[in-house]
Amino acid sequence: MKKRVFSGIQPTGDIHIGNYLGAMRHWAASQAEFDNIFCIVDLHSITVKHDAKQLYAKTRELAGLLLAVGIDPEQSAIFVQSHLPQHSELTWILNCFTPLGWLQRMHQYKDKSAKQETIGMGLLDYPVLMAADILLYESDYVPVGEDQKQHVELARDIAGRFNSIYGDLFRMPEPVISKTGARIMGLDDPTKKMAKSETVQGHAINLLDSPDSIRKKIMRATTDSQRDVVYDEKRPGVFNLLSIYQLFTGKSRSEIGSHFKGKGYSDLKSELAEVIIEGLRPVQERFKDVTNDPAHIEKLLQDGADKVRPIADKTLNKVKRKLGLG
Repeated sequence: MKKRVFSGIQPTGDIHIGNYLGAMRHWAASQAEFDNIFCIVDLHSITVKHDAKQLYAKTRELAGLLLAVGIDPEQSAIFVQSHLPQHSELTWILNCFTPLGWLQRMHQYKDKSAKQETIGMGLLDYPVLMAADILLYESDYVPVGEDQKQHVELARDIAGRFNSIYGDLFRMPEPVISKTGARIMGLDDPTKKMAKSETVQGHAINLLDSPDSIRKKIMRATTDSQRDVVYDEKRPGVFNLLSIYQLFTGKSRSEIGSHFKGKGYSDLKSELAEVIIEGLRPVQERFKDVTNDPAHIEKLLQDGADKVRPIADKTLNKVKRKLGLG
């Protein structure tokens, strides 16, 4: 039996090449190996102020992008979190087994709460919703970035606490951190990871950016005062650009080093822009095709929800029986 992989993706911000190189293309490549569940976690997106129409549109855009990068609905399930109320119901149950201190220690809560005057309960509690997302589907693996590893560890802690009281009901998920493309850095600040939440112009190359936009962003990317193009982690700007070049071309560091020997940053940036444009062209063309019919996207999301609903029902019913509910 295939191991099950659960991936939750927020439909906020713009999907960028960091998401693509570090996660999405790996998901597409591993579909035959695993039982993949791709959940568009729209409930997570309402923990902060949002625009309802934009959230709806971004949810459908994300579904289109998942298809465009190669996710096959015949092999994998793609669905929207809020379409299955089992997520919310299990979250409430898990809340009753989660100590407040566990949530207050979460890094993202501490970081965000320090920047906001008013804190909504959702900001504190969304890691429990994330745990419910994962545990509901008996997930074996959860692909995450290094900054999200703590959330999978919390899911394990919650599952372990529940299991210690009621027996081995929940499967213990394992975080999986990609070693390839896991840390694509911002073009404006190569010391910080490229982020969907960042709104600074020129921070990221988005999957749906036009060729002209890609060229402008790359040419303005931060480098340093030196001129030679070499792999050197102490020079984060040029190192980041070379890493992106390597991931898009598949060439080795030695091949890339030889290719750019004697050349400058202008040469690197010009070539990199074209490499990205050509690398994203099939994705953008496929996106246009699959989103040309909105009804197709809606049907795909409904089919995905129908595919995973029996799994969610089975888990939730087992939990409720243990608790004497229902």
